[in-house]
Amino acid sequence: MRVEVTIDKTKPLPTGAIEALSGELSKRINQQFSDTDNKIQVRYAGSNNLSVMGAPKTDRDRIEEILQETWESADEWFTTD
Repeated sequence: MRVEVTIDKTKPLPTGAIEALSGELSKRINQQFSDTDNKIQVRYAGSNNLSVMGAPKTDRDRIEEILQETWESADEWFTTD
């Protein structure tokens, strides 16, 4: 399965946030979907978007929930040292 998260480049995140989000999201998705080969990419683009390829709609819905949970818990896993 391939997951791509794009973040609106007009609303930049703090330094290191893209890498940290990618790592945390990868960890959480791989915990839920350990039986598949997952590729997760987070990058800047023209708008916010989530694309999930190679997975049924139920998996896409779960990944959307994981992304939301990850984003909302950023205070727990992201530091700006």
